[in-house]
Amino acid sequence: MPPEATENKSQENGAPAVTVIIVSYQSGPTLEPCLARLAAQTFRGFETILIDNASTDGAPQAAAKAHPWVDFVEAGENLGFAAGNNLAARRAKGRWLVLLNPDAYAEPEWLAELMAGVERHPTVKSFASLQLSADRPGLLDGAGDNVTSAGIPFRGGYGRKIPSVLPEGEVFSACGAAMLIDRQLFLDVGGFDERYFCYCEDVDLGYRLRLYGQPTLLLPRAKVAHVGSASTGVRSDFSIFHGSRNRVWTFVKNTPGWLFPVTLPLHVAVTAGLLLLHWRRGDVAPAIRGIKAALKREDFDQVLADRRAIQAKRKASPGAILRVMSIDPAAFIGRRFVIRKARGL
Repeated sequence: MPPEATENKSQENGAPAVTVIIVSYQSGPTLEPCLARLAAQTFRGFETILIDNASTDGAPQAAAKAHPWVDFVEAGENLGFAAGNNLAARRAKGRWLVLLNPDAYAEPEWLAELMAGVERHPTVKSFASLQLSADRPGLLDGAGDNVTSAGIPFRGGYGRKIPSVLPEGEVFSACGAAMLIDRQLFLDVGGFDERYFCYCEDVDLGYRLRLYGQPTLLLPRAKVAHVGSASTGVRSDFSIFHGSRNRVWTFVKNTPGWLFPVTLPLHVAVTAGLLLLHWRRGDVAPAIRGIKAALKREDFDQVLADRRAIQAKRKASPGAILRVMSIDPAAFIGRRFVIRKARGL
């Protein structure tokens, strides 16, 4: 815990209520202010685990020295976002896991608002924060993640003006840049799929939660300012490759029952449209490589095996999943808000 962490301190066994996990890689100038904002939280009952994926910029070592209350773990290699968070989740002592990107800057009441949401909704085990744009004042970075009927994920409200009032309610899933989840639930569902490395692993996790009957709630008063892709670069070959590959895997693994054959043509059509968009932008090559990698025989066979295991355990019907999706297969174009009234939660 940070210095003077005395209020709301622990569970009955003396462990912190919350474990904040930060996975860094070449996080440069963003990591220090991220930790400084974390140290200023009004809610104090948390520990922080910083996993560094073999950065060479010296930022994590400097930050850990400046903030000795951080449990600093050097992975020794670049595990990726997915495996790095899984490693920290196994190490964590908190009942709740809070995932925070190293380029996300929390408002002082962020953790307090997340924990207040836990108190208001005792049956909910997954929560999303409201993400403001760190470098575009007045604009949103996202209000939860959503998925279209074509199986295309998008961050609700991305790039839109921050509304004066945003309701607390259900979203399809939480963005991994600033989310809260019950630790035991995270471990029980297998955490993030480590083959993803990064990108779409949070949507894949949220989709599995949905299939297992676990909703996700947006808490709009829990706010962070997010830079986004600070380590990997916006529209870099790396991000386009992993996003394109992992989007296919997420659709194939998780789309349940009759919804899969019904929406498969939509998924193919929208994917073709996205390839055309990449072609017009001049970055189609990594997108094609990503889709080819998704369909590579050995990997795709494993995805199909995962699908069988996931669908065998699902509790939600295909109709129930469709009802929490964005019906418009191209809803991602306008980055619409998709926040549903939380009923009975």
